[in-house]
Amino acid sequence: MRYKLTIEYDGTNLLGWQRQLDGPSVQQYLEDILDKLNGEHKEITSAGRTDAGVHALAQVAHIDLNREMPEWKIKEAFNGNLLQEEAPVSILSVEAVEESFNARFSAKKRAYIYRILNRRAPSPLLKNRVWWTPYPLDIEKMREGAKFLIGHHDFSSFRASACQAKSPVKTLDKIDIRQEGEEIIFEVEARSFLHHQVRNMVGTLKLVGEGRLPPEAIKTILEAKDRNAAGPTAPAGGLYLSKVGY
Repeated sequence: MRYKLTIEYDGTNLLGWQRQLDGPSVQQYLEDILDKLNGEHKEITSAGRTDAGVHALAQVAHIDLNREMPEWKIKEAFNGNLLQEEAPVSILSVEAVEESFNARFSAKKRAYIYRILNRRAPSPLLKNRVWWTPYPLDIEKMREGAKFLIGHHDFSSFRASACQAKSPVKTLDKIDIRQEGEEIIFEVEARSFLHHQVRNMVGTLKLVGEGRLPPEAIKTILEAKDRNAAGPTAPAGGLYLSKVGY
């Protein structure tokens, strides 16, 4: 039996989604519980890997169980064990799906949000959850620069050197930037992203917001197809996987 899980987690003290040898990961926590339910080891497949420090509001994964179980019971089994382990992970929902469903390959859209706290004082309550920026950012200029990123492009300038994607060409469907109180929220959507693509785009657009780059520089950076042409990688703590569409 195959089940779809919707998962929330705080990535602050995790080494990301993927199982690692030197520290805790979301995959490790969930597979250890899945092994108990199955009596043998089976891998859990996610919609995408998140890096160390990155959070998720609605990560999606699928599991295969050796026997049929009520959805509520699976949810309770996972959450009970996660609480016992004091894991920063929670299962929001469990849904029985067809065997053909694949959390990764069936996904049609992935959405991320990035949070910048734009005020003079830092926030101890939001540490590792936002990128604190004490100097004012010009949202309109960042929006103007972001328009050059929409569409089908070679995103090599915003690709991490460790990226394993076969091609740097992606289609960015949406990048919205809005103000919510003292926070600036970036919302981006695409079928898939390159490693660090969102964080590198945000880091570069922040330079535009600071007035260190003109908005049209984004077009020049994109056309350069060179990571060295773009800005810094935004910190992991401000990034959240917010939605996966099927």
